[in-house]
Amino acid sequence: MSEDTHNYKKAYLREKAARDELEMLLEDKTRALFCANQDLEEKLNMLKNQQVTLMQSEKMATLGTLSAGVAHEINNPLAYVTSNLESIKFFKPTLIALMTVAKQYINKSISAAEMETLLIKLDKESDIDFILDDLDELLNDTHEGLQRIAAIVNNLLNFARPKNNSMAMANIRESLEGAIKLLANQLKTCNITCSDDELPLSYCNLSAINQIFVNLLLNAKYACDLVQDQQGEILVNLFSDEKNIYIEVSDNGCGMDEKTVNHIFEPFYTTKPVGEGTGMGMAIVYNVLKEHKGSIEIESELNKGTLMRCILPIITLPDSSLAC
Repeated sequence: MSEDTHNYKKAYLREKAARDELEMLLEDKTRALFCANQDLEEKLNMLKNQQVTLMQSEKMATLGTLSAGVAHEINNPLAYVTSNLESIKFFKPTLIALMTVAKQYINKSISAAEMETLLIKLDKESDIDFILDDLDELLNDTHEGLQRIAAIVNNLLNFARPKNNSMAMANIRESLEGAIKLLANQLKTCNITCSDDELPLSYCNLSAINQIFVNLLLNAKYACDLVQDQQGEILVNLFSDEKNIYIEVSDNGCGMDEKTVNHIFEPFYTTKPVGEGTGMGMAIVYNVLKEHKGSIEIESELNKGTLMRCILPIITLPDSSLAC
């Protein structure tokens, strides 16, 4: 073997060894990168699950503050439903007697004359005209009261239901109506004015958007309650342009300084006393808007009031990138 061939072979072996080493290094790096990516994906999924759990916990905390008001809202229609049923129960013997007489006549166990005598006697004893007039009203009022109770419970269930992926074309105005019904008792200390234009349908999660309205309205109410000797005023304005839907909630409450505005979207940040707030309300509002590719603007001045403006893009087709 010549010296040139020997040198060539040595160079080839060195190059092969270097190549093998690089391939081994690349394989190790690729394996490490794959493992790191898997770990990141697991942690991301864990964070997403924790976020959903945290948002659901905030819902439950909000429901806790609503419970007394909801009980009051249910007790009002329940009271007159119960009263109406007592009145109907009082009419029951007369109604049974009338049906018994009718059945006896159909079975020919009594004559027409006997039936007439029984009916005249029953009318004198029970005033059938009064029952006829009152029964229809009692039943209508009872039905209305039960519908009110059903609507209150339905609003509670819609709000408390865990967040899901129910994205659909919807009118955001429905969320405002549901939130105002849900908070009717809490907001009674303030004058609520709603101004809304015809809104286009948009691809969104109404259950999640409902949380925006609930949190903004509760915060506005809280700010108004902090101002003494002044009637709280809350204005909700819904409107749209060619690209966006705008949700504006303004109040004449205590307002916020620059420091509070800068921290308001931070989880667990709250200006409320211990035990009165979780500090997650506005963080959830921000998160829901982010998931809908929206944004929020704040205009606030101490002792003047606050305006919260949420901007949601109008989405006319299902968007797979939406995270809701």
